[in-house]
Amino acid sequence: MRLIRPLLAAATAVSLAVAAHGQEGKLNIATVDMQELFKQYYRTNEAQKQINVERARIQKDNNERLGRIRELEDNLSKLRKQLEDPAINDQKKQALFKDWQMQQQEGIALDRERREFLQRRNQALNEKMVQRMKGILEEIRKLVEEQAKADNYDYVFDKSGLSTSQVPFLLYTKDATDITAGLLKDLNKDAPAESLPAEGDPEPEMPGAEIAPAGDE
Repeated sequence: MRLIRPLLAAATAVSLAVAAHGQEGKLNIATVDMQELFKQYYRTNEAQKQINVERARIQKDNNERLGRIRELEDNLSKLRKQLEDPAINDQKKQALFKDWQMQQQEGIALDRERREFLQRRNQALNEKMVQRMKGILEEIRKLVEEQAKADNYDYVFDKSGLSTSQVPFLLYTKDATDITAGLLKDLNKDAPAESLPAEGDPEPEMPGAEIAPAGDE
């Protein structure tokens, strides 16, 4: 998660900071679960619902294109059977073969157009999703920063962050205050009831990850 990683970058210097601060007084440290805030924030859920609507629209358009291509495939199959009929004279076969060639080329062109359409629309949707989710993460980050300043925390660590080996980066913090619940309450204080995430809803897609493409055939 690209916007969360900067919150973890300072962690490599914490041991030095603690040592330097040890002579001056006790550090005031807090932890926060950024992934939990992101997933449970009502604006994230609203954004995910809109993405799902747009993905469904892409799927519908793709299905319509597939329907036309399958009609052509059925016609080609019928023409092929007619061409194999020994009772049809050569002149008729030539006309049927010409028709078969034209419809085959049309089908190839339509399928190429369909695939290009899917690539364009899925790429545009992915870019839109990434930008919107990045904006939400930045909004959350600013709220964390404001809370840290208000409560005079020296450091706030994201306990949901993972190292490159997929091990939780923050394994132990003595006397740290978890501020996740309070921040989540603030984020959702004005949330419409229908916008809050419900149990069983798919998890929102994080920036930096490709969304599942619609109509990928």
